[in-house]
Amino acid sequence: MASTCEQVAQGKTSWPELVGEEGECAVKIIEKENTLVYAEIIGEGTIIPLIYICNRVLVRVNEMGIVTITPTVG
Repeated sequence: MASTCEQVAQGKTSWPELVGEEGECAVKIIEKENTLVYAEIIGEGTIIPLIYICNRVLVRVNEMGIVTITPTVG
């Protein structure tokens, strides 16, 4: 049986088309397009540990809630 990471990699893992969109909307789209991941909104300057989590997508937003960097799995 494939691991969760292998299963996630078979689906969509990057969403460049969401840059410039509203963060909450981006989360819904990401979780709809790949049901094996969860998306989490974080602020643009938020520092996070460099730990790869294969079913997580970080959605970086600016102070207006707009996605500023391509959301990707990890």
